[in-house]
Amino acid sequence: MPRRFFRKVMPSVDRVREYRVLGVFGDRLFHPALWHLNRRSASGGVAVGLFCGLIPGPLQMIGAAIACVVLRVNLPVALISTFYTNPLTIVPLYVAAYYIGSWVMGTSKEHPMTLPPDWTWSDPLGSMERTGAWMLGLGPPLALGVFLLACLLAGLGYALVRSLWGYQLRRIWHRRRRNAERLVRDPRR
Repeated sequence: MPRRFFRKVMPSVDRVREYRVLGVFGDRLFHPALWHLNRRSASGGVAVGLFCGLIPGPLQMIGAAIACVVLRVNLPVALISTFYTNPLTIVPLYVAAYYIGSWVMGTSKEHPMTLPPDWTWSDPLGSMERTGAWMLGLGPPLALGVFLLACLLAGLGYALVRSLWGYQLRRIWHRRRRNAERLVRDPRR
């Protein structure tokens, strides 16, 4: 099931090669390890995507692509995994990161967190600017918390994909063994 799911959502290497813009990267972007789908590459891609998803701004996918090239994990899976952060989820994730960082630093009682600014849908650029200023005002607890939360999410994502992939493989092996035993008992099937 995990392999079939990832194959549905992943583009093929040949289709990606058609984009001339990506020719700037040369053959590094088309290394077989970045496109091969197995338990290690998929779980590594999810971990990279979850880690890089907390990078602020539009640098998430660039960071994920660079990490995939360095670590040789599945690139499309990593890029898709960064989509868990969006304008609706980034503020709660950063609030959680701030609380984690202030708890680790021991400053949770000294500097209570200020409330995030209200989002105005009629002025999205102004809202993004105010949210960015709010995040910068939170300082070191936020920076440490974002890093720790990214590490936690990456580790959990890696372990979850590895365990689900292994569980699915064990089910397939068990089913094959059961079918083989049936054939031995009743060869007419």
